[in-house]
Amino acid sequence: MVSSCGSKKKVTSRKSTHKTENKSEKRTPAPAKPVDDVVRARPTGSYADIVEQYISEFSEIAMEEMRIYKIPASITLAQGILESGAGRGELTRRANNHFGIKCHDWEGDKVYHDDDRSQECFRKYSDPKYSYRDHSLFLSERRRYANLFELDIDDYEAWAKGLRSAGYATDRLYPRKLIDMIERYQLQQFDEEVLGKKSRRRERSSEIADVSSNSGFKTYTVEKGDTLYSISKRFNTTVEMLQEVNNLRSNDISIGQRLKVIPANNEF
Repeated sequence: MVSSCGSKKKVTSRKSTHKTENKSEKRTPAPAKPVDDVVRARPTGSYADIVEQYISEFSEIAMEEMRIYKIPASITLAQGILESGAGRGELTRRANNHFGIKCHDWEGDKVYHDDDRSQECFRKYSDPKYSYRDHSLFLSERRRYANLFELDIDDYEAWAKGLRSAGYATDRLYPRKLIDMIERYQLQQFDEEVLGKKSRRRERSSEIADVSSNSGFKTYTVEKGDTLYSISKRFNTTVEMLQEVNNLRSNDISIGQRLKVIPANNEF
């Protein structure tokens, strides 16, 4: 009896060893990916921190492009942030393509990426700075964008709307997204640095601040039938000024809303 049990244990042990060796023989290592195809690691941290890092890294490049090609640095940076996901997008990490520029007549390196259609062809750059340069060339060398360069270079709002009108983006909210990005992160400061002066918007804000500190704002309560236009006419100001003073993103106002109004010729 003892001899029989010992024999069975030995057989079991041999079978187990045999199976383990077979599994080891069948296991093959996965082939290493080519270096060019390795996707860069995603940045970590809050989105605001990631955007700030992006701005810190690419603001100098955007300003240099502005000096050469007369495209507002604020617009270039805002587009780069939106198009690349602040550098986190897969296309950007694979191809250093920060503006989603497709191949078209491109003769350089390419990658294929799902966009409007499956596996579309996109330009690939060895360094992000070449993506910024290609963006400048893309806008400055195409006739459809010629009207942009007739706009004031410090008027980022007009540029944002002009890009949409010229067909750069189909999203009707694209101008608003660019403007919000510029104002949230104060990207117009890079335009001012290149130009060596304050933007028209910042000058207007300074004027508002001066008036406020000298004489103070008065307050008007919105009544039925009021519009920003009618209020601006009543108090000899402009719709834009009312929006600026009250931080309004649109012309929408509601009954009972209290608006700041800079004193003018009219009385309450």
